[in-house]
Amino acid sequence: MVSQLYSAPASIINFDSIKDLTTTETKAVDQLIIDELSSDVVLINQMGHYIVGNGGKRLRPMLLLLAAKALGGTTSSHLILAAVIEFIHTATLLHDDVVDESELRRGKESANAVWGNAASVLVGDYLYSKAFEMMVRTGNMRVMEILSKTTTAIAEGEVLQLLNCNNPETTEQKYLEVIARKTAILFSAATRLSAVISGVSAKIEESLAEYGQHLGIAFQLIDDALDYKASQEDLGKNLGDDLAEGKPTLPLIHAIQKGSASEAKVIIDAIKHGDRDAFNAVYEIVQRTQAITYTEQRADEEAEKAIKALDVLEESEYKEALVMLAKFSVQRNY
Repeated sequence: MVSQLYSAPASIINFDSIKDLTTTETKAVDQLIIDELSSDVVLINQMGHYIVGNGGKRLRPMLLLLAAKALGGTTSSHLILAAVIEFIHTATLLHDDVVDESELRRGKESANAVWGNAASVLVGDYLYSKAFEMMVRTGNMRVMEILSKTTTAIAEGEVLQLLNCNNPETTEQKYLEVIARKTAILFSAATRLSAVISGVSAKIEESLAEYGQHLGIAFQLIDDALDYKASQEDLGKNLGDDLAEGKPTLPLIHAIQKGSASEAKVIIDAIKHGDRDAFNAVYEIVQRTQAITYTEQRADEEAEKAIKALDVLEESEYKEALVMLAKFSVQRNY
């Protein structure tokens, strides 16, 4: 079969055509997720189905499945780990929304807005526990080592982000350290796990992990740019949420560095106080200092590094799909 991806211009990336390459496997993973969410505790069923079924690109499981197919094919362990990755991601979303006091997630009410913070934290804990219960089924100690280190790194990233909140002195380096741990590490784990289960060489495993890490950083950079660029409908959350939470993301860090003293003060005060009312003024400064352009350029650099890491793979429509995902991650508007 010749993939639609080969003829697609780089400027027009059809995300659905990438998803189509793993349709059968994704349906199996979705069914596994539904089966594993079955609990005699009604609230767990309700909340689990609500957030897992609440849209989303299923990007991390898709990465694992595409990498597996690029390496020769999927096994039952690949499917289990794709579900595990999605459970871990979902758990982090539940916890993040509590910490950030978010009211929207993917354009719908967040779980904590519907059921409250306590329920969200506890069901997030349940999903983490379920993920570890499932990973044991692979019978692979390397898998458990990777995922235990990954969840530890995610927790460290979340704490680091909390420490950076309302701190306008956060540097670009500190910001990148947070997103490397909090976001990119799960992308990296997905592609690394795929290689581990496929039994490939250490070189290929490391290259795929590197691909996932760079892709994850690029993805988060664009997410942070979209908070000052996208429409609220596309973004799926309230515009200015990052500012209201006092998060010193890269667009703000760059704008402070490049703006005038008075412009920098506007942003510094807004970060310190989590001032959503300052959003319009901050937005204008971000535009004048070309902070979005800078953030997008940094994302492009990460995406190119991700693509370069795929040189170890043989040519296939699945490798091309991984390349296209890297390009999509920096071209998207949602």
